[in-house]
Amino acid sequence: MQPLMLASTSVIRAKILRDAGFTVGLVPPGVSEDPGATEDPAALATELAIRKAAAVAAACPAAWVIGADQVAHDPLVPGQWWGKPKDDADHLARLRAMRGQRHELCSGWAVIGDGVIQSGVERVSLWGRADLEEEELAAYVRTREGSGCAGGYAVEGRGAFLIARVEGDWNTILGLPLFAVVTALRARGWRAGP
Repeated sequence: MQPLMLASTSVIRAKILRDAGFTVGLVPPGVSEDPGATEDPAALATELAIRKAAAVAAACPAAWVIGADQVAHDPLVPGQWWGKPKDDADHLARLRAMRGQRHELCSGWAVIGDGVIQSGVERVSLWGRADLEEEELAAYVRTREGSGCAGGYAVEGRGAFLIARVEGDWNTILGLPLFAVVTALRARGWRAGP
């Protein structure tokens, strides 16, 4: 099979793929995450995943490329979504707003190989803990752990203290809808190896 590249430097996404048995290289996509006129969080997550995969596919034309991106949003507020926090004040405000509330993560994915683009989006729901104290939120912001994450938290780390429950696939929460990506790769002839 051709080489498989992840259009990202995400250690978490790479680990998901490697744990599933893929040998994967990481290539930073170097693309803008500016949403443009896109207001729909699911469409934005998919568009960013395609944009990232296309940039790496152009640089590595012999490889198959996986792109992924994630957008958090409140499903009750159409047209509003959250990317990575802009600064500490934005981060703290976002965590306050999530307290006791449901929000959704849209994880877009794209696979590009042999000139074919397959893409999609998976959604998961998360509920913020209602009993979070102000100092807990401020302390989390100071860790910087969630500053580079959609929604402002890393649920696989200290951010677990912020979340009361989840509905959906764990890999999708981490930003790579593995089952959808594997299905796309299998449709193009990829099979599990030794």
